[in-house]
Amino acid sequence: MSDFGVYVHVPFCAHRCDYCAFATYADRDQLMDDYVAAVRAEIAARRADMPAVTSVFFGGGTPSRLPARDLIAILSEIPLAPGAEVTVECNPEDASFERLAAYRAGGVTRMSFGIQSTRPAVLADLGRRHGTGAHVEVSEAVTAAGFATWNMDLIIGSRAESLADVAATLGDLLGLEHPPPHISCYALTPEPATPLGRDPSRHPDEDATADAYDLVGATLDAAGYQWEEISNWARPGHECRHNHLYWDQGDYEGFGSAAHSHRQGHRYWNVRTPERYIAAIVEGRSPRAGEEFLDETTRRFEHDSLALRTTTGVPVDAFDSLDEIAHLVEVESGRVHLAPQGRLLANQVIVRLRSADSSGSLG
Repeated sequence: MSDFGVYVHVPFCAHRCDYCAFATYADRDQLMDDYVAAVRAEIAARRADMPAVTSVFFGGGTPSRLPARDLIAILSEIPLAPGAEVTVECNPEDASFERLAAYRAGGVTRMSFGIQSTRPAVLADLGRRHGTGAHVEVSEAVTAAGFATWNMDLIIGSRAESLADVAATLGDLLGLEHPPPHISCYALTPEPATPLGRDPSRHPDEDATADAYDLVGATLDAAGYQWEEISNWARPGHECRHNHLYWDQGDYEGFGSAAHSHRQGHRYWNVRTPERYIAAIVEGRSPRAGEEFLDETTRRFEHDSLALRTTTGVPVDAFDSLDEIAHLVEVESGRVHLAPQGRLLANQVIVRLRSADSSGSLG
């Protein structure tokens, strides 16, 4: 059976973080009931066209902003394959045992928590609301609720964060009685029109971010985590199946406002705002906002560039020459992989792929 995924977008948040440019809203909670009904209706209308689903990811926004019963009601509409992975993103402040136990009982198999840092100054600079002890509370609650697989997200690059802060955060997570078996680490990006993006004095220093990333990689490698993709490390057996579906250019359906889908090179996406999405479903119209069909050369370039970001790598003959990027890559058994020092400079390697020239996407 081929892997097939479902992404469900939940656009509600209690608070919008300073770096967030996603399709999320902190003032639309009154739409929750109508939104849940609309998502359930959209899934029901498209269910006959879906194979058995091997992975589901509830993202946002803040999926844990919804009452647990509503999230499980959405999940109940999805035709799951036996052993399907079901992941829910959850804010640390929402991670009560009661909520997590309800998820577990309803079929959720994996949790993802946005810890970002355990240092108070860093959390304040990022505009995060949870306290510095959240990682302890989350670890205890998710373990007590029976989850064997879960992850914590970190963000590096805040101007308020020193290298010692990064080390302390890693020590806090790895020193837990039940450490997260999967850790993601993302470099802070100043997106336009966000509070972070509008303030150049808060933009990350590239050299400091690179030093922080190197520290994260070395620390997690030493602790037994295996690097999977530029921003992801996992202990063996705890990789996120849904992530790999994206990285392998697999097929998935997206439901909810702003959700994207992909089927064999055909991409399509829904309207961005929850009001327009709900109205379309209620009126019996398609919520689709746009679509594109990728030609074979573009698909090949995207396949190669995604593979290069992971442990899969690409064949040596995917490049005309490695001379200019030899310091950024490693070659093993005829395949090219990013070296640790090349991971944050992946675009410099990607633009030298043969498929980049043929697709015209880069270079």
